[in-house]
Amino acid sequence: MAPTGQQVDEGKIQMNDHFFQNIEPIQYRYYNPKQKILGKTMEEHLRISVCAWHTFCWEGPDMFGQPLFHRPWMKSPEEKIKALFEFIQKLGVKYFTFHDVDLAPAGVSLEKITDLIGEEMKRTGIELLWGTANLTGHPRYMAGAMTNPDPAVFAVAAAQVKAAIDATHRLKGHNYVLWNGRDGYETLLNTDLRQEMDQYGRFLSLLVDYKHKIGFKGALLIEPKPREPMKHQYDFDCATTSAFLRKYGLEKEFQFNIESNHATLAGHTFSHEIAYALANDAFGSLDANDGDLLLGWDTDQFPMDLSQYTHGLYLILQHGGFKTGGCNLDAKVRRQSIDLQDLFYGHINGIETLAKALLHAAALIEKNDLQSFMKKRYEHWHSGLGQDILHKKMNFEQIANYVQTHRLDPKPHSGRQEMLEGMLNL
Repeated sequence: MAPTGQQVDEGKIQMNDHFFQNIEPIQYRYYNPKQKILGKTMEEHLRISVCAWHTFCWEGPDMFGQPLFHRPWMKSPEEKIKALFEFIQKLGVKYFTFHDVDLAPAGVSLEKITDLIGEEMKRTGIELLWGTANLTGHPRYMAGAMTNPDPAVFAVAAAQVKAAIDATHRLKGHNYVLWNGRDGYETLLNTDLRQEMDQYGRFLSLLVDYKHKIGFKGALLIEPKPREPMKHQYDFDCATTSAFLRKYGLEKEFQFNIESNHATLAGHTFSHEIAYALANDAFGSLDANDGDLLLGWDTDQFPMDLSQYTHGLYLILQHGGFKTGGCNLDAKVRRQSIDLQDLFYGHINGIETLAKALLHAAALIEKNDLQSFMKKRYEHWHSGLGQDILHKKMNFEQIANYVQTHRLDPKPHSGRQEMLEGMLNL
């Protein structure tokens, strides 16, 4: 069932076949984890992770239909963990991500589950890209978690996040993510915006203090999302969240985990959000998926848009690549894809898209045409008048006098958009 090409090297790690006995370790056409590109391996560049929630916890319901997936690992958290690591080994990637309630539902000790996860990580060499707490699903969070009008809910959310970052720290996670799906409002008639934003800022400050207290070395990430389930969420997009963080003096403590589908829900492109985060020194990680532009909600489809991911990875490579983040496959199979092998097809497609996009992006970096055009377009800002303006050597009057003295009459220059789009698409 696998594409032809490079086979994942299992090395000496023991493969425990139980849930996917009829599926061999995946072979890829484009994804070769050990292939060197721009000085690093493809595995090091992409840092691909599998998410536990969509892949091993989602049972296929939607707002109009009941659950219909009957997964063999749903009997217990222990079975889910075994299935998760078996699946990742067969895919031949290195990382995973999880929400606390994915693997430790109500009544199950997160500490015990963390021990089991740690054993599987040690056995397989698979690492934790990031952990997070689900502050959305429980009824207590219907009016938000950190922005809830009841301080008791705030306190319970803080305790839940403490447990989740403790687990992430114990598992040597590379990041911790905040995804705040209900921290927003449905109507302004019952919402005090200033009060709720102050609560949100206080929560983040408490988390920062605790991170430093326990010595967690990973990055703290915020995942912007504009709406759904709330009408408006306080971390609407990278720009809105950047302004919020600056207001509370937290801009140096958080980076962004950017999701493609959330970007389009905010009316942006994936590349826009990546570029904005990079320009503000706040880029952290990616949730790699696609949305359906004909549907108005977060569909979390596997990434298949080669042009979009080529552009995104090109921007990331220009800034030195991922530091602690990576490409998390925050995606799920379609509701009608009910067979276990469909999980593999979806992930294979996503991994191949990321690998091919990386190859294209690296080729663009090496050719240097896009960078050269950009550099030339702004070259006059790096000398003479441009430098005098930027370095505050001229005030408004001096600039106006310069225009008059030199009789400036600048002519427009082509932005060459069509040519550049052609370069991007190779």
